[in-house]
Amino acid sequence: MLSVIWLGAAAVLALWWKDTPSIHGMGDVLTNAGRILGLLGGYGFVVLVALMARLPPLERGVGTDRLARWHAMGGRYVISLITGHVIFIVWGYAVTVHASVTHESVTLLTSYPDVLMATVAWFLLLGIGAFSARAARRRLSYETWYYVHLYTYLAIALAFSHQFADGASFIASASARIAWSALYITVAVLIVWFRVVTPLLMARRHGFTVVGVQAEAPGIVSVYITGRDLHQLGAEPGQFFRWRFLTRQLGWQSHPYSLSAMPRSDMMRITVKSRGDHSDSMASLQPGTRIIAEGPYGAFTPSLSGRRILMIAGGVGITPIRAMFAALPRRMPGTITLIYRASNPRDIVFRRELDAIAADRQAAVHYVIGSRERLGYDPLDPGELQNLIPGLHRYEAYVCGPPGMTEAAIASLRDAGMPRRRVHHESFDF
Repeated sequence: MLSVIWLGAAAVLALWWKDTPSIHGMGDVLTNAGRILGLLGGYGFVVLVALMARLPPLERGVGTDRLARWHAMGGRYVISLITGHVIFIVWGYAVTVHASVTHESVTLLTSYPDVLMATVAWFLLLGIGAFSARAARRRLSYETWYYVHLYTYLAIALAFSHQFADGASFIASASARIAWSALYITVAVLIVWFRVVTPLLMARRHGFTVVGVQAEAPGIVSVYITGRDLHQLGAEPGQFFRWRFLTRQLGWQSHPYSLSAMPRSDMMRITVKSRGDHSDSMASLQPGTRIIAEGPYGAFTPSLSGRRILMIAGGVGITPIRAMFAALPRRMPGTITLIYRASNPRDIVFRRELDAIAADRQAAVHYVIGSRERLGYDPLDPGELQNLIPGLHRYEAYVCGPPGMTEAAIASLRDAGMPRRRVHHESFDF
């Protein structure tokens, strides 16, 4: 996937090279630097949207968690590219005509077609970037973050015509315009198909409906969902769906929730912790509520490589782990270990189910409860993990929980000698 992205970037540079005459003087150097950054920024838009188009091969092969990290990192690069494009184009034009940067900025805004719309798009991107910064993101609800990100589509639409109206690589080349348009149209079609049409077809085929809600722990509920031929969805343990509950309060957006048990032909279960407006409303769902679902997504599934398996869950991160734990074959007695980390005994979810699964599969379950201050040590320290699980470096590990706990557990496993390729993880961070 990364190779394809880089090959596309190389093709964009080739487009600039093909339509660029010889460069003379500082004005040309600055202007062409701006052109290159603009072309790469325009291509970056396509890549960012494609990563979040929910294409099944990417969602299941690369994994939603990794795609989201690529998208976040790529967003910072694209905003930087577009900002550099603006600076170098204005600066280069100003040097070429021997004018001030301020005067040339006004000229571009008032005399060049569609530059004003592109400028609005740039400011929208800067605002989206500010809201996506880690410090700001911690203070935002998922709902606010989600709606701010929808303005990305508006920014892309506003900037698109400017590329053809003012871009030197497109003005004189019909083939370049056709290829560039085809790239944008293809990604737009994929977005509509996989994020709009496919979920509607799935809802019609399977008839997803809430059948009941059960409290599991303070602030944590399980939602039972019925439907037709659910086994045909092909869901694997550890995967998730994006759920849109069709009520007045919840129907305007979908949220990702993992399956907490493998689906039967007529029933699925998800388990949700109260974290914001959407998840808070799960407890009040009424039987008969219709649902639109997308999925299954995610590559956080057991590989069954033949190695011993270690699962580490924190808080509601037990949701996909519990489904994976129950799906492991019974022919692996004594080779499966689950560590469940929680700050308080009341935060433990599915204890009876986990104990029953462990007894059935002759697996070991360790409930590690309490803060590090109360315990007097860090239970996820490399030394503690090695004492608890001899031969740790020979295991295959699956980690899911809050971002801080997940990062600490992964670092400890790596320090204990476990190869990176054997550490699989999923984070709830957005």
